[in-house]
Amino acid sequence: MKDSTHPYRISDLSASDRPRERLAESGPEALNTAELLAILLRVGVAGENAVQMGQRLLNDMKGLSGLQKASFAELASQRGLGMAKAAQLKAAIELGRRLVRETPEEPVFLNNPQAAADLVKFEMAAFTQEHLWVLLADTRNRWISTEKIYKGSLNASTVRIGELFKPAILRNAASILLVHNHPSGDPTPSPEDIALTRAVVQVGKLLDIEVLDHIVIGTHQNYVSFKQRGLGFG
Repeated sequence: MKDSTHPYRISDLSASDRPRERLAESGPEALNTAELLAILLRVGVAGENAVQMGQRLLNDMKGLSGLQKASFAELASQRGLGMAKAAQLKAAIELGRRLVRETPEEPVFLNNPQAAADLVKFEMAAFTQEHLWVLLADTRNRWISTEKIYKGSLNASTVRIGELFKPAILRNAASILLVHNHPSGDPTPSPEDIALTRAVVQVGKLLDIEVLDHIVIGTHQNYVSFKQRGLGFG
């Protein structure tokens, strides 16, 4: 029987349960999230192997999005982590974020709300404050760039509408798409969000710059398209 005071290692698991070996044989998609975390953690703690430790972290931090939002100090204070393992987790999350931000090999067309959300949701879902970004597009609605405009409380009275169109004018973009996050995780548009959208759409018509949509990002898999719901685009 394993000494209850001894930390558990992946090698202490039976061969069929070892995440590293299963990944090598079947690929990373065959592993659940706790098992992937176990590969990064490598060593568990007394009475808890690396997979169980990974599952505890997911439960305590409310999933991967919670791990992403947590500060380094919060992670390092978790039982069994410390600075080294917290750094490994933060490094892995950052690599994933940078991969998502790399310019796609295939063009992204912003007339598809899902494609627009996919461009930004990984990064935006981790923010603890609201951020408002403007995605620029050409005459074919093909994504050109992402402009990060505002951070903080957003509503029609505090956001300067002209600032949202400035990047499009400077880069001669034909259209824009607004995207912002709700740190609560609930992407349901507020009355202020709808008022802001309506104002931006009206100014866009005056400037002959089409507003393709306004998307609110909640959790990683959760977003709302204003245009699909007919909010502010009437």
